Amino acid sequence: MPAVLLTLQLAAITTVILIVLGLPLAWWLAMTRARIRPAIEAVTTLPLVLPPTVLGFYLLILMSPDAPLGGLWLRLTGETLTFSFTGLVIASCLYSLPFAVQPMQTAFAAVGRPAMAAAETLGATRFDAFRSIALPAARRGVLTAAVLSFAHTMGEFGVILMVGGNIPGETRVIAIEIFTAVETLDYRTAHILSAGLLVFSFLVLLAVYILNGRGARTLG
Repeated sequence: MPAVLLTLQLAAITTVILIVLGLPLAWWLAMTRARIRPAIEAVTTLPLVLPPTVLGFYLLILMSPDAPLGGLWLRLTGETLTFSFTGLVIASCLYSLPFAVQPMQTAFAAVGRPAMAAAETLGATRFDAFRSIALPAARRGVLTAAVLSFAHTMGEFGVILMVGGNIPGETRVIAIEIFTAVETLDYRTAHILSAGLLVFSFLVLLAVYILNGRGARTLG
């Protein structure tokens, strides 16, 4: 149970952060014509193709007490970012970023610039147009982003192990608990946790496909 509760806490915090930070980024990517957009999109999508151990390795270096970020955090809090729950949150946000940004970007792109321009011609500010037109129209994309971010964080392993290690009650999430159970030949625990993640992942994907299917029929 400690691993399950820790994983749920990590997934919930990561999802909230990704929606808050990913929403303006997805909006900008969907609407901008800046030349730097392809580079930003590539950086945002990079965790999808980058091996988790590679991302985890560089995050481990970045969060080290000898690095500027890790050293600053140590001076401010007296704790290290590496092998801590805070470090896991940072790593999870970076690793799950494309799962949050891409669905929202696609949803915002479907709204289109003409609708926003029409609202502005009627006297609405850009923020009012975003709040009253774009955001409600893209709500399915935002919900999909939240669900996928939560589910993806629930199953993280490589990045978490590199950054957080295997500390019970602090960094030992479900995936690492399964790995530990297999190493100690505790296959009963491994089966229970693995089956739980398998069923959870299936239900999440089923919900996303049903949601998107209903959205497509509504638009049709």
